[in-house]
Amino acid sequence: MDARPVGMFDSGIGGISVLESFQRIAPNEDIVYFADTAWFPYGPRPAAEVRKRSFAITHRLLASDVKLVVVACNTASGAAITDLREAFDIPFVGMVPGVKPAASRSPSGNVVILATEGTFDGELYTRVVEDFGRGAKITAVPGTGLAALVEVGAAGTEQAREAIQKALGAHVRAGIDTVVLGCTHYHFLAADIAAEFPGLEIIDTSESVARRAVQVLDERDARSPSQGPGAISLIVSGDRQAFDEALQRTGIALKHMEEATR
Repeated sequence: MDARPVGMFDSGIGGISVLESFQRIAPNEDIVYFADTAWFPYGPRPAAEVRKRSFAITHRLLASDVKLVVVACNTASGAAITDLREAFDIPFVGMVPGVKPAASRSPSGNVVILATEGTFDGELYTRVVEDFGRGAKITAVPGTGLAALVEVGAAGTEQAREAIQKALGAHVRAGIDTVVLGCTHYHFLAADIAAEFPGLEIIDTSESVARRAVQVLDERDARSPSQGPGAISLIVSGDRQAFDEALQRTGIALKHMEEATR
């Protein structure tokens, strides 16, 4: 048993998708969540810069005595998680594009991976497509501007629907039947995607990553001994008020949230 909190980070709101799933599965665990909004978005940034931020955030989370770090960002996972695992004596769980379930579930084998430029440039993405995308036609589609809409709380708006139509419309008309959400921010656009393209299969790995994090805790006998609800300590590198307002507009109500004091 281990009463220490679990650390998570993303460039902003996106990683909350993993946090919410994790909190449902492991409600007794304390969480320290770092939203690096001062450096949002990660997608267009050079990999070396994203890696540098990932190391800085990990050091901050370790100062909060976390027992596990979830890199709740596809871009940061691709750019940094291998180096993080080599540098720190603590387990890391990262995001992996859902190519495997998409390839197996797509009736036609025509799959779109919707992600950031940074995710597509990473070695992790290339390896996952090579390992699990065989037999499927995988099309990489940059979700330019989509994460920014989520970050300002514009999910569910006409603006978001128009951006989704622009990103995916031609591919759906060309016959793709499955889309992989390769950025945690896009989780909050899933309802918009479903409304624009009824019948399109949507693959979102947020819950599976949360389950993997719980599995790692179980493997290490590191679950919290607490019988009460875990607390969320929120760290925001940029404008905290703007972040809170965006959460509210997105309809995210985090349970047991408190200011980060650790």
